[in-house]
Amino acid sequence: MSPRDRTREEIIAQDIGDLARLGYAQQLFREMGGFSNFAISFSIISVLTGAVLLFGYGLKFAGPVVNSVGWPVVSVFTLAVAASMAELASMYPTAGGLYFWAFRLGGRGWAWITAWLNMIGQVTITAGINVAAATYIIGAVTRLLGVPADAAVPVFGTATSWYFQLTVMALIMVPQVLINVFGIRLTARLNDFSVWWHIGGVLVIAGLLTVLGTHHNDAGFLLQRVTTTTPLAASSADFGGGRTAPALVIADVKLPSPLFALLPGLAAVYAAAPFALVFVLGLLQAQWTYTGYDASAHVAEETVLARLNSAWGVFLSVAVSAIVGYVLLLVLTWCIPNGDVAATANDAYPVLHIAYANLPRFLANVVAVVIGGAMWLCGLASITSMARMWYAFARDDGFPGARFLKQVHARRRTPSCAIVVTSVLTLLITAYAAAYSVVTSISTITLYLAYVIPIYLNWRNRRRGRGEHTTPVTAPWTLGRAGGAVNLIAIAWVVVITVVFALPPNELVLWTMVLTAAILGMYWRWSARRRFAGPAVLG
Repeated sequence: MSPRDRTREEIIAQDIGDLARLGYAQQLFREMGGFSNFAISFSIISVLTGAVLLFGYGLKFAGPVVNSVGWPVVSVFTLAVAASMAELASMYPTAGGLYFWAFRLGGRGWAWITAWLNMIGQVTITAGINVAAATYIIGAVTRLLGVPADAAVPVFGTATSWYFQLTVMALIMVPQVLINVFGIRLTARLNDFSVWWHIGGVLVIAGLLTVLGTHHNDAGFLLQRVTTTTPLAASSADFGGGRTAPALVIADVKLPSPLFALLPGLAAVYAAAPFALVFVLGLLQAQWTYTGYDASAHVAEETVLARLNSAWGVFLSVAVSAIVGYVLLLVLTWCIPNGDVAATANDAYPVLHIAYANLPRFLANVVAVVIGGAMWLCGLASITSMARMWYAFARDDGFPGARFLKQVHARRRTPSCAIVVTSVLTLLITAYAAAYSVVTSISTITLYLAYVIPIYLNWRNRRRGRGEHTTPVTAPWTLGRAGGAVNLIAIAWVVVITVVFALPPNELVLWTMVLTAAILGMYWRWSARRRFAGPAVLG
């Protein structure tokens, strides 16, 4: 029977039955429609967050070409990942999402490592989003007040101090946490509003810069290759006494780079800055923007007609963001003042630099407010997704203290403990990373590894012809015969970005991932392997 031939109550009853067959009782409030499900992932992707805050990062390495060519390249490969995930979301509509998929496709060991990668990724992406919002809001306020970007701030030193940014981050998270705690209805409505804020905001920014912008470069400028900062310079730090060298920076601690010591020839390659190297390093801007769209799977238990709506939410959030984001990046790049890539890339707030150089002050202020609002809404949605993933794993007693995090408020029916605890963790990981690009790299790698594990298992089972895997019967949203090829493209792409985004200047990511793998390996071997049984099943 078509969904159009059934009442809302009948569809919800079917959703509850589907969830029961997967082993879970309905505990969360099922309120979201298809648009709200799409909205949460679209809001977390937030082209007005990732593409704006990392605009200068890609620009300083490769120049305008990283936006005109890099964004569509990343978009195509990311759509392969999203389509592969959408099939699985259609087959397994649960809050655990990736973790539950991995269990059904590969067993409890695969599920356990997927869960931890996803939980780490959820915390670091929320950290990245909200520290981005804090950084941007500080920059916008300094512009609005007409004071220098590095204006003096009591206790913290300057407005660009990492710990001042961390403090502002904590302040903007307070209302985000409270809204998430006090109900999914308000959260869903704000996420719906966020979609129109983002799309409308991009149209406003693009329209203002196109019609009223005072700096318009020629079309050929969009394809220029310009390296204003070599990878070696970006990977180095001042050790005092006039000595600058490749460094591993942990918070305020600077150490000589272990990777450059292990690979002596690496310094020469980084100093030469070949185009292939700077181009792929610059892709972090686009790839980090395309994170968090697994949120549509994590809110499946709160979504009506979950088998279809969750799948479409995963896929369409990436597809729509690809178009909206490309329009934004092309216009911003086209309007770089005087074609001066170096001045724009090296500005603490490059997008604000473009806006204030092109537009009357009032209209530039409007652009600043539009972007700041989008970033805050993005953080709100990310907390929703993060808490659901931690709640789902806690529900299955996946880690110590799970009995607290799996509690659901009796009246509001929200995982309040998971919301608060994970939000505190985002502040702690931000203090550790002490650099925005490090936080974004960690979240990109951990999330995409969590994405690719169930994709690989699905592809493996389909190829072997045994075990569970997606088919047109088991997954109403299906890739059909193209599924295997799309899965392979997704797997290959994740392997590439996992290597690239752990390279300097984000070397801390490499060693953090090595340490994380060692800790998780020991924890699994000595404890979790005996204790963790996998997703609980109803009796």
